[in-house]
Amino acid sequence: MKTKVIALVVIMAIIVLAFFGASRYQTNKNRGEFAKRIFALGSDIQPVTMDELRASIAAYEKKIEQHVADAAKTGSYWKILAIRLQDRGLHGEALQALQSAIYYTPEDPSLHYHTGISAGIMAKSVHLFPGMETIERDNFFYLAEEAFLRAIELDSRYLKPRYSIGVLYVFELERPEDAIPHLEHYLTISRNDVDTMFVLARAFYMQRRFQEAVNLYDRIITLSKDEQKKTDAQENRQLIMGQMYG
Repeated sequence: MKTKVIALVVIMAIIVLAFFGASRYQTNKNRGEFAKRIFALGSDIQPVTMDELRASIAAYEKKIEQHVADAAKTGSYWKILAIRLQDRGLHGEALQALQSAIYYTPEDPSLHYHTGISAGIMAKSVHLFPGMETIERDNFFYLAEEAFLRAIELDSRYLKPRYSIGVLYVFELERPEDAIPHLEHYLTISRNDVDTMFVLARAFYMQRRFQEAVNLYDRIITLSKDEQKKTDAQENRQLIMGQMYG
């Protein structure tokens, strides 16, 4: 009986060793094939021994990591350049820099927001001389809208593009119905933002939702510590009341 137990233990040990040996062989084989594929893409030296294969993988892993690090830095540099160009009012060049930055980090919502800002400014700088079409201006406005929406899609709590697209819809594109959901969402997060209230009140006025506009101006008058903003809200309120009651 004891002899049978010993024999069984030996057999099990042989099976375990064989399994791990096969597993290690498969891992080494996979790494070797990986290294060969890498070298087949652009190396003049073909690894032969396992040590050469391991060295090849290690070398290329370092190159890949360096490439990733360089790409991240490049994207950051383009972003910094774009914002500095914007600060100097060079929005055409800023758009080109932002396009490069988005290539490296396409899911950075701030890049899309800044794209919308520069595109909107460029649209307003296109002068429609007699006989000129509106295509270029329209393209810039479309880019601004698309960029703000993408920023919101990437981060629904990012307030700057919410406000900016509200301004775009109300004052440039005359689409107050599209502005209202974004501005209302903004005020659910930042309830006392007076500037956003002004834009939303204007959107309500454009849709002849006079009472809602008056209610917002009342809030502005109560909340704002800026005397000019209070005066503006009072004047707008008075204007609407005159239209409501003659």
